[in-house]
Amino acid sequence: MYKKQASVLKFLSALLVSCFLLLASPAHAQKPLTRIEFVFDASFSMFGQWQSGMKMDIAKKMLGDFLDSIKSAPNLEIAFRCYGHQVPLRPERSCTDTKLEVAFSSNLSGNVTAIKNRLKSIVPKGTTPIAYTLEQCGGDFPSASNANVRNIIILITDGIEECDGDPCAVSLALQKKGIVLKPFIIGIGLDQSYMNSFGCVGKFYDASNESSFKNILSMVISQALNNTTVQVNLNDQIGRPTETDVNMTFYDEQTGLIKYNYMHTINNKGVPDTINIDPIGTYKMVVHTIPPVEKTGIELVPGKHNIIAVDAPQGYISLKMAGNVSPACIVRKNGEMQTLTVQQFNSTEKYIVGKYDIEVLTLPRVKLNKIDVGQSKTTTVEIPQSGSATIVKPSEGPGSLYLEENNKLVWVCNLNSNALQETIVLQPGKYRVEYRPRNARESIYTIEKRFKVDSGISTPVKLY
Repeated sequence: MYKKQASVLKFLSALLVSCFLLLASPAHAQKPLTRIEFVFDASFSMFGQWQSGMKMDIAKKMLGDFLDSIKSAPNLEIAFRCYGHQVPLRPERSCTDTKLEVAFSSNLSGNVTAIKNRLKSIVPKGTTPIAYTLEQCGGDFPSASNANVRNIIILITDGIEECDGDPCAVSLALQKKGIVLKPFIIGIGLDQSYMNSFGCVGKFYDASNESSFKNILSMVISQALNNTTVQVNLNDQIGRPTETDVNMTFYDEQTGLIKYNYMHTINNKGVPDTINIDPIGTYKMVVHTIPPVEKTGIELVPGKHNIIAVDAPQGYISLKMAGNVSPACIVRKNGEMQTLTVQQFNSTEKYIVGKYDIEVLTLPRVKLNKIDVGQSKTTTVEIPQSGSATIVKPSEGPGSLYLEENNKLVWVCNLNSNALQETIVLQPGKYRVEYRPRNARESIYTIEKRFKVDSGISTPVKLY
């Protein structure tokens, strides 16, 4: 009876674990909701000629045709904001002339129709308040109930900021707050001298002619909607992607925000596992080896399988010490003072191939330099088992403990002046204790005692 119940419980536990792994796997992860806000320049300069006609007419038609092509896209919501279309440029320009014309809605097809209808009636009138417009965009995106939402701005413009605002600062602030991803800017027939102004705002594309404008729109949407996969190769010393089982953090290189954390693994096919990463933006990846390995300036090709390779050859340091005491040790790169980690004795830790200095936190300290870590090899460091000394004083008073080394006294520690007895764990060696009773006001009453500590043995030291 009990065996049957145990078997049922074991089966149910295995089933629950399997279900959890299925739900947690990337293949079953829900595709993120993408929200795209089209920001449209309707300033007076859009009356200008551009190849086959007026900039405004060409931009309206191409954006309208393009919206028709995405009206059935899954997990997509769109909105439409315009600027420079409400207040004439003369007699005085308006630097707050921007309006959300079509708000986000789950009805994608309905929003496509609404944006196209609104486009028909828009007439260029005013100035170009890009910074103020971007700032207002921050309030257009609905609050996300979960983290699986991507907010994107696509700015279509033929000019630069004309209201003394700072579009770069506004864009960066929106990204740092996590409101939007790095914006896309499509320049329509922009003067060459204006193009560098947009690099800090977002990812800039120069639509130098009508056909390139159409292609750029398609490319931008592809980046926004298509899945992008990444394989991280942690290479050993001969360039094979064999290193694994370490966490990787991806940072937005512009804002410094943490975007992804993945624990690296080799999949069932024997190759580094595939992960999903948003292609919008530039990343810095930190592989949390000891010491960490970094790769900057990572740009992904949207809709493709990307491979990121870093050199991360590793080996092991195994610390061993007999007995029940397991001290910690500070590990540093050879010749450097920065602490990489604190490793306990009777443990094994993985390190990037190289030479390391170890400082064991025993009394006295044990320092071992140039410990060599080789590829996939284990370097064993073993120190003698500690002993101890039990120091007994006739009365309270100051005292200190020294190691005899090469005819010199090396300070080890001070005694507790208020204690009559204390036990100190020490490495094997020859020692001296110096002590003076508190009530003895002359140095001549100093008591000195020599003693030896052996591995695993407790030595009594009586100061009388």
